[in-house]
Amino acid sequence: MKTILIQNGQVVNPANKRNSVRVADIFIRDGKIAKIKANLDRPGADIVLNAKGKLVTAGLVDMHVHLREPGREDKETIATASRAAALGGITTILGMPNTNPTIDNQTTVKFVLEKGREAGIVNVLTAGSLTKKMEGHELAEIWEMREAGASMIIDDCAETSGMGLRKLALEYCQTFGMPILTHPEDADLKDGAVMNEGWMATQLGLPGSPTTTEALVVARTIELLRETPTPYHFTHVSTGRSVELIRAAKKSGLPITADTTAHHLLLTDAACANYCTAAKVDPPLRSEADRQQLIAGILDSTLDALISDHAPHLLVEKFVPFAEAAVGITGLETLFALTFSELVKKHKMSLEDFFAKLTINPAKIIRSDRGRIEEGAIADLSIFDPNMEWIIDKNKFASKGRNTPFHGRKVFGKATDVLVGGALMVRKGELQK
Repeated sequence: MKTILIQNGQVVNPANKRNSVRVADIFIRDGKIAKIKANLDRPGADIVLNAKGKLVTAGLVDMHVHLREPGREDKETIATASRAAALGGITTILGMPNTNPTIDNQTTVKFVLEKGREAGIVNVLTAGSLTKKMEGHELAEIWEMREAGASMIIDDCAETSGMGLRKLALEYCQTFGMPILTHPEDADLKDGAVMNEGWMATQLGLPGSPTTTEALVVARTIELLRETPTPYHFTHVSTGRSVELIRAAKKSGLPITADTTAHHLLLTDAACANYCTAAKVDPPLRSEADRQQLIAGILDSTLDALISDHAPHLLVEKFVPFAEAAVGITGLETLFALTFSELVKKHKMSLEDFFAKLTINPAKIIRSDRGRIEEGAIADLSIFDPNMEWIIDKNKFASKGRNTPFHGRKVFGKATDVLVGGALMVRKGELQK
């Protein structure tokens, strides 16, 4: 394996609170970080990367990605998603279990992990379903999936699984510290809604989902956690009320974490105007007031992580009437640029706090040893040009998905070089594998 020297970069490492932002050189040997020091002299390095004026960070960790494989390889494969992730500066992705077949046993867990190793581009992890076939009726083989390598258990059928089953799951997972992630949504309140309840839904004549659809599940789950404190993560939080509930629960000491998406931070339900199916997501885009509270939740660390919720679809699944369209956005290649432009460029969020949401925080939540820059650590590193201005072009995505409402949007910040396990996967913005 080639030795690599990264010179003159602004190293951002939130995992090191004492020296989280500094100009330094990094020397990589045998796939690991061998030395971090200012003005490091390594004339024998096989590859020298000049990072002057750029940000050097731990490779980003995206803990919510729909890989589509097995079962829907026409939409995406683990290999194509891996390429898209690398181009976005993401070196670790956590796949969701809503595949066909569902990832609800050790065999399917091992399949995804092996396919990730075969692709050999980024670290591919997977979550397992809390219930068999994600139907919300019977607990899946949770212990077996954990032993096979599942990073988390996902209650992505929160809308159908009752509180009794969730309490049983909490008690079971508590015995061996298995973290649970949930998509908080109440099916009865949702009742066929296809977007946020509000003025835009009324104007379009579409059934709307109230914010209580999410907030009630968050509130009920928090009460369960008071009796059975288990590591618990709320994903793609979309409402201001949920942020308030999570903030209060965390202050009371409950082991709760949460994330939100780039699209919920940047867009509102106004993006659905003219029946724009590219903006149809679940949970739906909310109001401007909700968006502002999500930003506040990120800035004060009520929300711990930023995710893409990468959900690629075929054109024919989006080019239909709004009510019939598939939900989701293709997001691996735009996660960094969108959130960096909004949070750092616009809201002046510190680099340390911003990158914590994309590296060390999600790594800790999913029990990964990545997300940090330190001597002896595996060299998963991304180099970003924070001043690069570019236009999002869905037709240039490495992902099979082209479904994005951000096509044509001007953003700042792009990955120029990406290392995974000390191997250079992206150089000068181009894939090397």
